[in-house]
Amino acid sequence: MNRVYVCNCFGVTEAQVRKHAEDGACTPRQIASACKAGTDCGSCVRRIQALLGRGSCSRHELSDQGQPVLSGLETVEALEEAA
Repeated sequence: MNRVYVCNCFGVTEAQVRKHAEDGACTPRQIASACKAGTDCGSCVRRIQALLGRGSCSRHELSDQGQPVLSGLETVEALEEAA
């Protein structure tokens, strides 16, 4: 099995991110809650966003749920500090 790591800090793979998305996570923050990906250096947040892509919650759905939508450079940690 070829494992493609998304988050090297916590050893999270693409398959794990996709599994969490299938289980209902539709934002990088929700992925972070499930497996910590994106909470250390933040370099994987853009990749997580790409994996969530169009198959997850739309920007409209997120705003309706009161969820912030990442700009692509913000880390999950930065969002927590701003809240």
